[in-house]
Order: sequence, then structure tokens, then C-alpha cells
Amino acid sequence: MIRVTRRKAGLTQRQLAAAAGVPQPTVARIESGTVSPRADTLARLLAAAGRELTDAPRIGEGVDRTAMRDRLRMAPAQRMRLAVREARAFTALHLGR
Repeated sequence: MIRVTRRKAGLTQRQLAAAAGVPQPTVARIESGTVSPRADTLARLLAAAGRELTDAPRIGEGVDRTAMRDRLRMAPAQRMRLAVREARAFTALHLGR
């Protein structure tokens, strides 16, 4: 969430860290998932990027998971056959056949 918000704000890690009063290595560790920020640190980072916790973009927001659920209902062999058909169709489309 922090990486997405920072990039949308057009900030580097260093700029975000300076604006939020947080060390840049901390921002890097948060973005890499090495550490989870405390709530107040998260709020400061988001505020420094011009966002609030309530309106921060969520990873995967707006993703239609219908196809994923449909595929997971299939048996593995069915998924493999479908993947092969789709790969062949993609190749034909890509090569203009």
C-alpha cells in the first residue's frame, strides 16, 4: 500500500521518508514487507503522500476475481487443458494466424 501510494504521489522513498519524519531505510523495509508499520507510522507516511488511511488504494482493488474462482472450481487436469488451449489461442493471435 505504501509503495503504490508513494508512486502515485510521484515521490521517492527518500522524499516520502523526509516528509513523514521516518528514516528512509524504514520506508524500504515497510515497502518490501520486511516489517509492518505501526498505525501512527502508516498514517504519517500516507499523509506525507497526500492520502489518508481511509482512502488509501488497496492492493488488488477493483480486480474481478470471478475467473479465478471459476478456475479454482475446476479439477487440476481441467485447468491444465484450459491453460494449453488458451496458450495456443494466444500464440495464434500473437503470430497473426
